[in-house]
Formats: sequence, C-alpha cells, structure tokens
Amino acid sequence: MHYSDLDSINGRIFNRTEVSLGEAELREVEACYRFLEDFEQGKVIYGINTGFGPMAQYRIGDADLNSLQYNIIRSHSCGAGETLPDICVRAAMLARLQTFLNAKSGVHPDVVRILADFLNNEIYPLVPRHGSVGASGDLVQLAHIALALIGESEVSFRGEVVPAAEAMKACGITPLRLRIRDGLALTNGTAVMTGIGMVNLAQARRLLDWAVKASVMLNEVVESYDDFMAEPLNACKLHAGQIEIARRMREICASSRRLRKRETELYSGDTGEAPTFKHKVQPYYSLRCTPQILGPVLETLEQAEKILVEEFNSVDDNPVVDPKTGTIYHGGNFHGDYVSLEMDKLKIAVTKMTMLAERQLNYLFHDRINETLPPFVNLGKLGLNYGLQAAQFTATSTTAESQTLSNPMYVHSIPNNNDNQDIVSMGTNAAMLTRQVIENGYQVLAIEMLALVQAADYLECAAELSAQTRQLYDDIRRIVPKFIDDTPKYREIAAIENFLKQQA
Repeated sequence: MHYSDLDSINGRIFNRTEVSLGEAELREVEACYRFLEDFEQGKVIYGINTGFGPMAQYRIGDADLNSLQYNIIRSHSCGAGETLPDICVRAAMLARLQTFLNAKSGVHPDVVRILADFLNNEIYPLVPRHGSVGASGDLVQLAHIALALIGESEVSFRGEVVPAAEAMKACGITPLRLRIRDGLALTNGTAVMTGIGMVNLAQARRLLDWAVKASVMLNEVVESYDDFMAEPLNACKLHAGQIEIARRMREICASSRRLRKRETELYSGDTGEAPTFKHKVQPYYSLRCTPQILGPVLETLEQAEKILVEEFNSVDDNPVVDPKTGTIYHGGNFHGDYVSLEMDKLKIAVTKMTMLAERQLNYLFHDRINETLPPFVNLGKLGLNYGLQAAQFTATSTTAESQTLSNPMYVHSIPNNNDNQDIVSMGTNAAMLTRQVIENGYQVLAIEMLALVQAADYLECAAELSAQTRQLYDDIRRIVPKFIDDTPKYREIAAIENFLKQQA
C-alpha cells in the first residue's frame, strides 16, 4: 500500500489504527527474500558477505554470515541522550515497515510480522535522541529498534519501561531470528528522521491553524479594518498560500461584529475636518500582514508534506534487492538530504510563525502602541498588580531560542566513518530541532491565547466576536477564568498548551 497524503499516514501514527498485513504483500516480501537467497550464492554483495561501511573491503566467511547481521545491530546500539517520545518511535517503525512492504529489501517475512506485532501491541523500543548523522540512514537509532525486535533491549510498554523480552512474552511474540541481511535492512534507512518529520508536520499544521485564529481574534479585539484580508487585495499577490490564509481568515471572522469597514468609516466622505484620527487608519504589520506572513508558512508545510509522504513510501535501503530486474543495486537511497532540507525549512517557517505571535503579544501588552488596553492586559490595580507582564519574558526567551535553533543542519555536514561518509545530511538532528521549535511555538501561542481572552474581557467584547473566535474564547476561559489578582500562571499556560496540541 502507498499513502497519498499526510492524513492517511496520521491515522496509523496518532489514532493507532491497527496494522494489518495483506497476504499479497507478504507474498511479495517472501518472493524478494527467496530471490535474494538464490541470487547471493557465489557473489560479493555488500552487507551480506562483506563488512559494513569502510569495512566493506573485508569478505566474511560463510560460517560468520549470520553473526554479521547480529553484529551490526549490537555494535550500532550506542546512542546517547534522552529517549525519543513513543509517538516518534511509532512513526519511525511505521516508516521502516512501509519500506519493507515495497519488497525491495530482501528481508524475511518475519521482520514485517514482528514490526506489525510491536505496533499493534504498542511496544515501543527505547531510542536515544543522539546517534544519527542521517547519511547511511539512521543507523544508530534504527539499531536500537532492531535490538528490541531480537529481544535484547528495553521498551516502553503499558506505561512502563520493561525488558523487550518481557513485553514480547506478554504479547506472545517470539524474538526475531535474523536471516541473510535482516540486520542491515533494519538499520539502514531514513525511517527515524521520516517518522519524527511526520509527527512534526502534523503538529505544525495544527499550530498554524491556531495562529490564524489568534490573528483573527486579535484584529477583532482591537477593531481593525477588515480589508487587509479582502479577496481582491490578496489575489493581486498571486501566491497560493497568502490567498488561502486570507480566505481562512475571512471564513473565521464571517460572523464577527467587531471588525470595521473602511468604506463605511473612511470612504463615506463623512470624516469631518479633524487633523488626526483616533482609530488607526492602518494596523501594525503584525496584525495587517498576517496573510503575507503565514502564507509562506502554509506553502512550506505543503511542500514538506509532499516530500515526507514520498520518503515514507520510498525504498530507502542499500543495497536494493530488485527481483523484477533480477539484480541488486548498490547506491545511496539511505541519504537523508530530502528530509533534512524540509525540516530546516519547516523550523524556519514555524519560528517565523512564533515571532508573529510574540509581536502580536507585544502589541496587546504595550498600552502606548495599542492605545486601548491597560499595560500587560492587567485587569487589576496598576503598580500593585502585574497582569501578564512576566509572561512576556517567557514568550520572548522562548522565541529567541527558536531563532537560534533555526540555523540549518542541512549544511552542517561533518565527514566521519573513516571518510566513507564524507558528506552527510544530519536529517535526524534537523527533525529533532524542528520538534523543539514546534514545542516552543505552542508555548508562545498559549501565552498569546491567555492575553487575548484577558483583552476581550477588559473590553467586554466577547459577545461580539465571530462564532469561531468566541468558541476559542470560551475554551480558554474554561481552562483559565478571568483573573485580576496576581497568581502563578505556569500551570494554566501548560494546560492551554496541552489544549492547543490536542484539539483540532
């Protein structure tokens, strides 16, 4: 099966849809394995009867061929750092399974069966964050997954960390017995960076939806003129992302009673002779330029989805076993440059989205700029109470961290592996940094949401908001009631962040 879009993959990742293996798929995997079994006789094939990497020049004797497959897993299980979240490991295992189901890897059918069993029983190997340079695939991190499949490491199972063998026994799974090239196939691919990338994409897409809604609500709260999101205006720019963001904003605010009409107030000829206008003729850029700022973010997400879905469906092995052409190809399909570049682009886009939220927050907090709200949307006694003054420190420092993390990994190649891997992708590092940038974005958006509802209560305008932004107001207020007195807000910020991550 090939997946056409991110949503079809996300069902397997987030909804934990059961992984079922079709008989036709298993027959193809079996046929590829049997082809390799016949083809390799009397030939020199990398990783089957040679060493790995720069050790490929050493031929391995028949007596040691089986040990070779175990050795690559055991020797490469040397990652470090905190373990990846279960959801990322699940996504990585699904990506590896998808490669094997293409029937170009020469693995024994038991490999795909046990991967499916792990996924369906929610057994997730402990995989350290650090270890991959993203070139010969995610060797180290995939080795940690493979180590669990052969029953020799630890896994996350039913909320606990237990020995893999114990979890497998509880589920009636026999540890994998490695054949001809199973060890190499399990460790040699882009599945970890691809899996993390898939999770990143889903979370970034949701974050963008919230950023659009927050931008509409902010413009409502301060009663902006609505023509900045007009269809004729945005159609002039020709960029599909900008046009779509403007359309979404118009859809969200369709029932609003807060936005002003320029044609009514400024084009009517009834503005008098006043030398200055009390209401801003044009809002600040962080309000007015939302379609132009978030449009490129949307298009970056769409391009990343295209590449990640292609990568997920691809054969990222080396060598590639091809029964149809009757040969085995040696190449570099394990190289992660496609994923690395898209993750770098995605984290830059998410950082810009976070910067927009931080600037919108500053607009709400800065009374001399908005000329409407008290400093820091402080509903208490100025000087005695502080509102969300300190929350801005958190938003600013978090945004600054994302700006630094947005430096690209794609161009940070460091030769290693005795210079066999003389140019590498660093794709998994890029995916992990992107994950942190997205996490930071949710934190800043959570603080902005809190400020928006405080501002709406100060102006007593919640009833005039659009249906969608009023729903957002109600949702946030269920988490954090209106407050005047100073109280710790870290729990509420965390609760809003969790709400934003969980709700569509």
